[in-house]
Amino acid sequence: MTYQETLDYLYRHLPMFQRVGPVAYKKDLTNTLALCEHLGNPQHRFKSIHVAGTNGKGSVSHMLAAICQAAGFKTGLYISPHYKDFRERIKINGQYIPRRKVVDFVANNLDAIERIQPSFFELCVAMAFDHFAREKVDVAIVEVGLGGRLDSTNVITPLLSVITNISYDHQNLLGNTLPEIAGEKAGIIKSGIPVVIGETHPESAPVFEKKAREMNAPIVFADQHFQVREKEQHDWKTTDYAVGKDGKSLFQHLKVAAAGPFQTRNIATVLQAWEWMPETALPGIRRPEVLAEALAHIPEYTRFIGRWQVMGEKPLVLCDSAHNEAGLRLAFERIQNMPYRQLHIVTGFVNDKDVSPVLAHFPARARYYFAKADIPRGLEATILQEKAAVLGLKGRAYSSVRNALRAARRAATPDDMIVVIGSIFVVAEVV
Repeated sequence: MTYQETLDYLYRHLPMFQRVGPVAYKKDLTNTLALCEHLGNPQHRFKSIHVAGTNGKGSVSHMLAAICQAAGFKTGLYISPHYKDFRERIKINGQYIPRRKVVDFVANNLDAIERIQPSFFELCVAMAFDHFAREKVDVAIVEVGLGGRLDSTNVITPLLSVITNISYDHQNLLGNTLPEIAGEKAGIIKSGIPVVIGETHPESAPVFEKKAREMNAPIVFADQHFQVREKEQHDWKTTDYAVGKDGKSLFQHLKVAAAGPFQTRNIATVLQAWEWMPETALPGIRRPEVLAEALAHIPEYTRFIGRWQVMGEKPLVLCDSAHNEAGLRLAFERIQNMPYRQLHIVTGFVNDKDVSPVLAHFPARARYYFAKADIPRGLEATILQEKAAVLGLKGRAYSSVRNALRAARRAATPDDMIVVIGSIFVVAEVV
């Protein structure tokens, strides 16, 4: 098979959550374990750091990967979903897995794939672990796909577990209350393995503390120790932060090549994780100069995209992957305090999400361009338009995200602002 034929096979034959929704979600690790067993259990042949959470886990994963790379370690990074290129999911030192290796992996394991019948995500995890093991990475940063306890990535025994935060998302799969959702995320806590929790929440903190006690795992809450304050944003790409720890100044000017209102929380999580990375396994990782170098050059190290990303100026065009209540609330709080004449919002969602609670965080004083993401589970633009109108959000429906953005560009003046937001799959079509 060619590379394109291989991708067509993966998309056509394997259930893919991003495209078809909950039907692709496997509620156990049987297939992943069977695939890993077939491959010689590659997940045990490299060191790893496991990252879960409702929001921020992608940013935190990229930052931790950049730190490991800056310290001189050959670093794997597994993330999901991808924006443009399937190979974004599997990187070593920022380099995508070669097309030939994707083709060879599927061809060499076709019999096992047909026999085990994994989901798309299960196969991606196995492919990533096989690639990392074969390439002998020093460490891999592994981002959880969904939840934690039953996520396919949860077959590793990491050096450190990280859970960024808990908020409402995927309730149909993870539970309808924050303690239920936290219980699923807490499933990545392993016996004796330290765990960093990014944010303290009264409903989720007891869940994490109980699980950590049961597993005899050291636990720390980053926000109880680190104070991160945004000082200045430079050219939409780099932000300057002041950082304190336990009431004492740690960094007066920590430059981070990432922007957005949520990064203050992510940075606190990253700093706590950095402090808890074991020097015995990763010598030199905790040098301050390593941290400063890594955070100042995240995109160069890791090809970090899609988060608070500027796609044009005059008018300013901003894309962001916020897609649930907590993320969107923070994003719009920041956006509404920014200077612009008129706000234009290009948005779309998936059809298995209750969009009304999410749309409640969208500003009424904006012009809307509703679009269906180009995936089978994309919500029809006219349906979204109707649901939004009930909440006083007015705009037109468009046949594609690109057409919606073109219309916004045509309507906007140089002093206006265009925001593309709502679903990772909407952002993926324009980045």
